[in-house]
This record gives sequence, C-alpha cells and structure tokens, in this order.
Amino acid sequence: MTDRERVYPSRLKGGAAPGAANGGPSLAVPPNKAHPYNAARPVYRPKAPPRRSHRRGCCCSCCLCTTLFIFIILLLAAIAGAVFYALYRPHRPSFNVASLSLSEFNLTDTAVTSAFNVTITARNTNSEIAFFYDQISVKIISGEIGIGDGIFPGFTLSKKNATNLRAIVSTANYVFPDGTDISPLKSSFNSRNLPVKIQMETKVKTKIGKIETTKLKIRVYCNGINIGIPNGETASVAAISNLKCKVDPRIKIFKWTI
Repeated sequence: MTDRERVYPSRLKGGAAPGAANGGPSLAVPPNKAHPYNAARPVYRPKAPPRRSHRRGCCCSCCLCTTLFIFIILLLAAIAGAVFYALYRPHRPSFNVASLSLSEFNLTDTAVTSAFNVTITARNTNSEIAFFYDQISVKIISGEIGIGDGIFPGFTLSKKNATNLRAIVSTANYVFPDGTDISPLKSSFNSRNLPVKIQMETKVKTKIGKIETTKLKIRVYCNGINIGIPNGETASVAAISNLKCKVDPRIKIFKWTI
C-alpha cells in the first residue's frame, strides 16, 4: 500500500469522500477513534458489608454474664433464706404495755411538768434465737409534743422468755420550743383526758446457735392510749390490757434508713 492509499483509503478504493457527491471538493476524513465516556472516572467497586464491632459484642456478653451472676446470687440468697426460715422459724421481738399511770401533770403556756410510771413487757417467742438489747430510750408524746423522757437499762432476752421493764418517764418544767402549737395539749388538759403514745428506740443483737449478728436499730411504737389527768395526789391509771406495740426495724443502707 502506497503512502497515498494510507492517507485516503476510501477515495482510492472508489468510495466517495464527503462533499464529492455534491460536486464539492473532496475532503479527507480521518478515521473515527473510540473515545470511552469519562475515561478519567474511577472504576466503581461495591463496598464490602460492614463488619460487626467486636467491642459491642464484648459489652453484650459482659452484660449477659453480669445479669446471670446477679440472678444466681439472688436465687442462692432466696434458697438460704428459705432454709433458715424452715430451720429456725424466726419471729420479731414483741413489746406490750403492761401498765401506765400518771401521777403529775402541770401545763402552762410555755412549759410542762409530768411524771409517768411505765411498765413494758418484752417477749421472745423464738426457740432458737436470743436477743441482746442496749439501753432503751423512752418518750411519751401527746399529739406531736414530747411530754416525758426516760430510759430502760439494757438486758438479755433468752429463748422462749419474757421480762418486765419499769421506768419513770418524766419531765420537769420542760420549755416548749418557739412556734410550738400547744392548743391540742391545752384542750386535752382542760378536758382532763390526755391521749398519748409511747415511743422507744434501741439497738438489738441476735444470737442464733453460736452465731451472733451485728446490732440492728429498732423503734417501737405503742399507740392508742388515753389516760386521765389526776386532780390530786392520787395517780390516774390508763385503761389498757397488754396493749401490743409495733416493732419497726430500721436498716441503714449507706446514707438511707428504711
């Protein structure tokens, strides 16, 4: 092939060049070249699916193990509690007001003087548990006003046993704090009928076999008592018959008490 045939192949082989059919001059048309569309654009490659985070899987496993551990501990504690109850049948200590008398009660606008004689019966109905009580503080309250204070000495209450606690609970010219509303107390004084409640606080330790527990704070409430105010030297006696008191264990967890 000559150089002329390389440059104008279609013309030399009988093909009409563009423009020749209309009598125009023949123009050489270079051969078409393939131009890929947007050749500089990078080739698309699909992304691989995201992998699961190992850290998240570890956290889920840790939470599951912790939950399972707590459940096992609670289950074991429940089983131990059930076994303990079946073996020892524990009961709370009980307190009853055996007698209450009032020998003196004087009231003014600013102060009160009183003298109560209190007898409390403490019982232990457990056959395998003994109680060891610290000193017990005693208060007598009318409405929201304290009108007497006293103490019972500490004592031990052995299995299936009971004991009587006696004390004088009194106050001598106790001055009311500022802002105290004494109108209910005045009304009771004028009617010569005084509603009161007895409140006791102490700490108790228990002994089960050879095992001794730590001391637990308890509060005892004896409500629903009415006593007459004496007119002379003869003491008035409350009409009660072994009034049962409520025992409230006070369990301290960190800074909270329940």
